[in-house]
Order: sequence, then structure tokens, then C-alpha cells
Amino acid sequence: MQLSTGAATLNASGAGAQIYPSRRITMIVPFPPGGTADPIGRILADRMQTTLGQAVVVENIAGANGSIGRLARATGDGYTIGLGGWNTNVANAVIYNLSYDTVDDFQPVALLATFPIMLVGRKSLPADNL
Repeated sequence: MQLSTGAATLNASGAGAQIYPSRRITMIVPFPPGGTADPIGRILADRMQTTLGQAVVVENIAGANGSIGRLARATGDGYTIGLGGWNTNVANAVIYNLSYDTVDDFQPVALLATFPIMLVGRKSLPADNL
């Protein structure tokens, strides 16, 4: 998962006039357990539980290159949040015909992590460009 532009996302609709959080929060990590995004989500969920005093459950939903349709269908009350990245929030919107709009349907909350990605090959590889 490329988190160079990654952000936790929250459905754009605001929560009602109640104390937040008053129940469990679900964090959708759109990749299988064990990948780069999974420990970031789990560390964040653990810290959120301590700070907010409510359970934060990580739900790994793999497939479709991280398409976050489950998050798009969630009620916009702040109890379902999602971990996203370049592919989930930018590339998928360009490549696939999604049932949601990654710009209009989600609200960025925080940049969580960045890291460089390199393409490398053997010195003897005859290619001199991508």
C-alpha cells in the first residue's frame, strides 16, 4: 500500500449531537492482514481505543486493489472509518468505474505515514528507463 498520500478517511456526513464515540468504531483496512497497511491500522486502532475509551475494530477487506466500497456504503456518522492510500483514493477512481466518488464521498482526516518506493534491477539489465 502506498501511503505517500495515504490518509484515514471518514464519510463526509457529520455525526449528530451526541457524545462521540458512544459505541464501537470500525476501521476498514482495504488489504489483507499482514501487509503494510495492516500494522498501521492496528497501531492506530489501539491508540484510538486508549484515547477515546471505545473499542476500535480493524476489519480487513481484501480485493479489488483496495477499493473501499464498504466504506462508501457506511452511514456517515463517524463510526466507520477507513485507511486509504494512493491506490484506494486516487488510482482506483481513474482505472475503475466505481459506485462512489473518492473526492466527494470521503473526508480526509490525517496523513498517517509516508515512505519511498523504488524500482530497482540488476546492473546488467539492458533497460535504461521504465
